[in-house]
Amino acid sequence: MTTSNNAMTFSQSLSEWAPELAQTMVSLGGDIALVLDEHGIVRRVDQRASTPLASDAHQWIGRRWTDTVTPESKPKLERLIADATPDCATRKREVNHLSENGTTVAVAYTAMRLGTDGPILAVGRDLGISAALQQRFLGAQQEMERNYGRARQSEARYRLLFQVATDAVIVVDGATLCIVEANQSATDLFDLTAAQVVGQSADFAFERDSRLVITTGLRAALDTNQSTETRGMLRGKAKSASVSATPFKVMDSLQLLVRIRTTEQLATSTDLGATLARLVDSATEGVAVTDVDGCVLVANPAFLKLVQASTEASVRGRPLSDWISLPDAPFSALLYQVRREGMTEYAQSHLLLGNALLKPIEVAATLLSEIDPPCIGFSVRLAANESGELAATVEPVQAAMKVLCDQVGSHALPELMRRAADLLQRNFIRMAMERAGADLNKAATILGINRQQLEMLYQPAAGTQGSH
Repeated sequence: MTTSNNAMTFSQSLSEWAPELAQTMVSLGGDIALVLDEHGIVRRVDQRASTPLASDAHQWIGRRWTDTVTPESKPKLERLIADATPDCATRKREVNHLSENGTTVAVAYTAMRLGTDGPILAVGRDLGISAALQQRFLGAQQEMERNYGRARQSEARYRLLFQVATDAVIVVDGATLCIVEANQSATDLFDLTAAQVVGQSADFAFERDSRLVITTGLRAALDTNQSTETRGMLRGKAKSASVSATPFKVMDSLQLLVRIRTTEQLATSTDLGATLARLVDSATEGVAVTDVDGCVLVANPAFLKLVQASTEASVRGRPLSDWISLPDAPFSALLYQVRREGMTEYAQSHLLLGNALLKPIEVAATLLSEIDPPCIGFSVRLAANESGELAATVEPVQAAMKVLCDQVGSHALPELMRRAADLLQRNFIRMAMERAGADLNKAATILGINRQQLEMLYQPAAGTQGSH
């Protein structure tokens, strides 16, 4: 009881300071502060000049507070006035004020009575300002995400080009102009190992008279965020080279993809396959390079392992759609998109394996127009869920048939029927083995065949190589 009396006494002593308190509350972070008399009449208004109510609130003086809000908000203000006591501030209530232009402004008020029969001090936060700030924050966050997505797509394109380019390509740090990566063609051109090239200045391989020209071109690309091209003489080779630099972002840092091509260097289709095969071997993700129609030219070991193929020859010349199925569109739609836009971001897809199971994967494609003739580079990786584990396998029979339907037009009907029968047979055997706990006798009984027949059929299904 003593605590309550003390609070009332303190509140009573503040009653005569109500106008100053209203002004102080606004200066301390409130958007608007009102002083009401015992009848709920507005006697003073203090507010931030930037609030949407600035042109209307001064007209409230002398009016009932409840007359300044919409009809549905009046009961809230009446409750707020009734709940205002000297003991503590009321809970927050949100109301809508009417403005002269016919719009409403949402404000959240809390109130306290200064003394037993003293005035009421109501302090409000303009919810319109908060909503605008939240919207601006959301917009800025979305823009950051879009920029991050574009940067990741750009990086994926340049990384893939770096892996499969037939020309010498180096990646240069934008801050130091030092080489951070070099592909196989670049190390061959410089007659050095990759370890010897990384860390060198970007102009180290050029004659002294050419270095300033090369450096100026690189800095111009960074300053303008546009591709530049210069020429210089390679050191000790008496060869002139064209140097093109293209900026791209990696997270928050700017880098340059620099392509060096000697005057006599011409990439031809006759050596394309051998060159690409050599350059993609070291990529950790599955990489397949196709012609513009989607038929495989070369594939790296990671891709062969992913599709369970024993040799590159077994996949060369075949449509990539034999292994990749998009959930909502035919594979030809992906080819059309990359030919039209130059690249695609990673898309959710399904991978058809030799045991008829489909694993979720992510596929990105890049049009390699720098190569003659133009090709499409595909980067394929297993999809992972939030815990990093491989995502759950989709329904095998339904998804496998979806893949086969996507291949209509790429293969003759008898071949499609053979594949369908093979896929169904493998899945039926797998399901029977799962139900039988890997017991061949029980599985044979489930399938209605004898064990010897099952062993003949089960052996290829358990193998590691795919058959299409």
